[in-house]
Amino acid sequence: MIQPPDHKTIETIRRAASKMTGAVRRAFQAETARDYCANSARNTEKFFGWSRQAVQKGIDELKSKIPIADQRRSGRPNYSRKLPNLQSDIRSLVDPNSQTHPTFKTKFRYTRMTAKAVIESLVHEKGYKKSELPALSTMRELLGKMNYRLRRVQKTKPQKRNGRDLRQRESRP
Repeated sequence: MIQPPDHKTIETIRRAASKMTGAVRRAFQAETARDYCANSARNTEKFFGWSRQAVQKGIDELKSKIPIADQRRSGRPNYSRKLPNLQSDIRSLVDPNSQTHPTFKTKFRYTRMTAKAVIESLVHEKGYKKSELPALSTMRELLGKMNYRLRRVQKTKPQKRNGRDLRQRESRP
């Protein structure tokens, strides 16, 4: 039976490992397993709370002296892959209801359609199912990436009346 290190040593080693990532972290965990746990990934998991698989991978890397490539993180599939025509359909719905900025200084187009209205239009006019379309917040983000701004353009601002104009009006009969 292997004696676990004292509590203070365990906390110090955990804190040091938490500041590392990838192959560097696994190498540190493997060295810790070698020094404190008789090269046992299972004991390292028990004493330090680290993933047994990660520690074993680090031990294997330490033996072979070649880092093993990390797996790519897949995440959720992008909507441009899942629905390839989505952006063109959004453009066909939003472009008639949008306008450029009056100064033409930005490439953004302002639209009066909300993200919710775009989703509803896609369902009714383009035949999409609501379940396959992105959520409201994702639709807002997608419209932003497509250079649409979801607010109205203020075409003209009313002139402010200064105090002199008001006094002249009051003095008129």
